[in-house]
Amino acid sequence: MQLSKSEEELMNYLWKLEKAFMKDLLEIYPEPKPATTTVATLLKRMTDKGFIAYNLFGNSREYYPLVKKKDYFSKHVNGLIKNFFNDSASQFASFFTKETNLTKEELEDLKKLIDKELKNK
Repeated sequence: MQLSKSEEELMNYLWKLEKAFMKDLLEIYPEPKPATTTVATLLKRMTDKGFIAYNLFGNSREYYPLVKKKDYFSKHVNGLIKNFFNDSASQFASFFTKETNLTKEELEDLKKLIDKELKNK
């Protein structure tokens, strides 16, 4: 299951806060802030999809993520590689390094990461 763009934005805020009441989530949004009802609808959808849950404190709900950001991102990247790069990580890496305008320093940092992973394997 996947989150919509607006749900993903809200999920990013929840990952950042780790636990949050509605008021906390509304505060973290930049201006113009969404309506309370919009955020409530998104939270309901995300709960129904199994991405978040909440604890009740009287009439207030404290929301928290059920899915780790790393896991969500990893699933998307793997899906992207499978669907757009013929399930080839090297095709993805080639596209990523050529089409993202990385600086020489960023490419060198990537090379160091790859070299480190090669040593660990």
